[in-house]
Amino acid sequence: MKAAIRRSYGSPKSISVEEVDQPVPKDSEILIRVHATTVNRTDCANLTAKPFIMRFLLGFFKPRKIILGTDFAGEVVSVGKDVNSFKPNERVFGFTDMGLESQAEYLVVTPKDNILTIPTAVDYHQAAASLEGAHYAYTFIHKTSIQAGNRILINGASGGIGSALLQFCNTLNVHITATCDTKNIALIKSLGANKIIDYTQEDFTQDDEKYDFIFDAVGKSTFGKCKPLLKKGGTYISSELGPYSQNVFYAIIPISTGDKKVVFPIPYSLSQTLPYIKSMLEKGKFKPVIDREYPLKDITDAYTYVISGQKTGNVVINL
Repeated sequence: MKAAIRRSYGSPKSISVEEVDQPVPKDSEILIRVHATTVNRTDCANLTAKPFIMRFLLGFFKPRKIILGTDFAGEVVSVGKDVNSFKPNERVFGFTDMGLESQAEYLVVTPKDNILTIPTAVDYHQAAASLEGAHYAYTFIHKTSIQAGNRILINGASGGIGSALLQFCNTLNVHITATCDTKNIALIKSLGANKIIDYTQEDFTQDDEKYDFIFDAVGKSTFGKCKPLLKKGGTYISSELGPYSQNVFYAIIPISTGDKKVVFPIPYSLSQTLPYIKSMLEKGKFKPVIDREYPLKDITDAYTYVISGQKTGNVVINL
């Protein structure tokens, strides 16, 4: 089978598409034919080992898994004798941030909380694109106590996390201000934003409104810059650690943030996030945004594009 391989941490140029042996499922595993996967922020962190803490999780000097990929959508080919939860020909999708080796034509996985059946009306491309960003977006809203009527600002609403977060927040009867670039204004409006700030034209931190929650879905701002925009008791959450990992320390030592707080969004278990995502797909309340699609042979170009920070929503790899 063909697979995207990297044997050391590095840039997209370190990736090669190679022929490798098709995996054979053990008694507790299932074999899946992959139809679609994505290149996402987590994949890029796994490729580059940045931030440095990734080395402690993936392998300090070199990656323990040489095949890339954290998410997939595909069909079950065969199941081990100890597996009762899935059967051949079922359409399934799944995600694991430490890697599933899913940027390949086939993968094997031990079915736990990391895999579910795909809703009937959802195709493979949409299923693959609905996982990574939405997994983290779920954490943003469930680490807080959002109430109807709250005012929320989402910085980076056109990204994989931001576009999912915007749709999730849109179900909560809140007022949403979202930032994006000029080309994505119509898209972000269609996803439910009440007010849009074009970051190519103005600095959202100079906004004169006050917010109950600021969700920095791209991690490009800081608590210090956003603090004046928060109401008393307001909350700031970022998808990144912040300069010198400050967001972790602010969350642990809230006295330094005064009457406003920082929450660090340690992800919830997949046993909570994936059923929620599937439910939102089934109800038609979430439709993942897909920017570009690439064949597996061009996966280096896909990583280069995602790392550039220019993508809107998700980048899909077709197999």
